[in-house]
Amino acid sequence: MSTPPIIVKRVKKVAGGHHGGSWKIAYADFLAGMMTFFLLLWLVTLMEPKTKAQVAAYFKKFNIFSKAGVSMLMEFYRRGKMETPKVQPLSQELPEVKGVGDRFRRIIETRLKSLKEHVLIEVTETPTKEKVVKIEIVELAEKPLFKPGSAELEPEAKEILKVIAEELRGENVLVSIEGHTDAVPSRRGKVGNWELSTARAISAMLELEKNGFPAEKITEVVGYADTKPLFPDNPYDPRNRRITLTVRYPQPKPTQTLEGKPTLSSSPER
Repeated sequence: MSTPPIIVKRVKKVAGGHHGGSWKIAYADFLAGMMTFFLLLWLVTLMEPKTKAQVAAYFKKFNIFSKAGVSMLMEFYRRGKMETPKVQPLSQELPEVKGVGDRFRRIIETRLKSLKEHVLIEVTETPTKEKVVKIEIVELAEKPLFKPGSAELEPEAKEILKVIAEELRGENVLVSIEGHTDAVPSRRGKVGNWELSTARAISAMLELEKNGFPAEKITEVVGYADTKPLFPDNPYDPRNRRITLTVRYPQPKPTQTLEGKPTLSSSPER
């Protein structure tokens, strides 16, 4: 009787299961792509506006069929320069608008776009046809304009006052400055809300003068504590903590010439 043959089956085991390790490679490629994408976004945020416009214009005109395989860097190494379509320089000047109110709103939308929630504008006209613009620079719950319990301006407040000073320093205007607090008592010992609101108004005045606004055009600097809330229904509203700039555009007043005929004078009188 013959012995039956012994059959040995060898099974080759593959690490990683049925799909092997290919998914790891795909996942690594995905992570590398995402990292590159977010790195690109970060670099774009660091670019100057002019550089962004040039890069955008380059890719807007780019033709994959005429420049296939030629990148911006390759073009630079070949020619020693990078050719980009000419773009118009970004102008900082505001377009002409009609009316004082429209002009101030345009300033907020262009130069103070990221801070526009802090600025409220109200335009009125006196019986003598004098234009009056009230600019309320208000604090927000999580975005203060001053250090807590202090008259030291935060960078956001300095930026707002800087833009206003630059826009008004060449104008024929008179400005009064008011400081206001909410109804929360001051926690700085003997310094109450009256002293604090006055000190903040003075800080705003100094910041305007620092940015070129003439001191002779400032007619009043005063603090009102919490006696004139912007939102009287809630005296504790953080928006009641604010600086108020009242800008007046005085009308020309008639003066007498040597011949006795009236003329118009545009110099503001204090």
